Amino acid sequence: MLKPPVTPPELVDDTLARQGYAVLDAAGGAALMGAAVEGLEDWRACWDDLPPDAYLKDGGRYRRRRHSCFVVDGDAVRQVPHRAHWQPVEYNALHGGIERQFEPMDPAMAQHPLWARWLAALGARVSALKGVQPWYVEAHVFRIDTTDGIGRPTPEGAHRDGVDLVAVTMVGRHQIKGGETRVFAAESHEGLRFTLSEPWSTLLLDDERVIHESTPIQPLAADGSGHRDTLVLTFRAGRFQGPV
Repeated sequence: MLKPPVTPPELVDDTLARQGYAVLDAAGGAALMGAAVEGLEDWRACWDDLPPDAYLKDGGRYRRRRHSCFVVDGDAVRQVPHRAHWQPVEYNALHGGIERQFEPMDPAMAQHPLWARWLAALGARVSALKGVQPWYVEAHVFRIDTTDGIGRPTPEGAHRDGVDLVAVTMVGRHQIKGGETRVFAAESHEGLRFTLSEPWSTLLLDDERVIHESTPIQPLAADGSGHRDTLVLTFRAGRFQGPV
């Protein structure tokens, strides 16, 4: 597995502005949050209680998820009433244009003391990049497994999300191969590939400037079991995405 190009936390804003992406290791993310990374382990059990994603148009059974929405305004973080996830077809040709209703995040995670601190720390990164303002955040708790022999973290392929910042946090990999991250410049052929493997390491993406995808996963275990757990946060100015 190719290791990601880790950026020290004190350089993350400059790096993100210069190249459109940056990777924080677990210690770097914890430093930005001002807390010990071990505290995030309280969240891990939430990935063991995810309902199946009923919207996969490829007929797969490999994705489980929960979804909740928040508004981040400086250090103030508030959860908003539960709402559907929606993307335009211009950004998600496979699943765009439909309102997808997922079960909300486990309150044990959404109300955890570190949750607001994590969102505020990432909100500061996008404010440094795009200007200080409130950010409309969608949180996706994902498990991709190998139930079908193969699991697809991004079944829509290389894509943008129609937001200002995307943060992909690796929670854990269990008995799998694959799941390589690929980041491409939106306006050129430049790109790189690596594998996020360290728990609680985070990839930050300026969604306006780069396109991203993750390759399929396959099981290593003889019984075919395996999974990849991630937390994906999207930050958008102005409002949440929704049908006009």
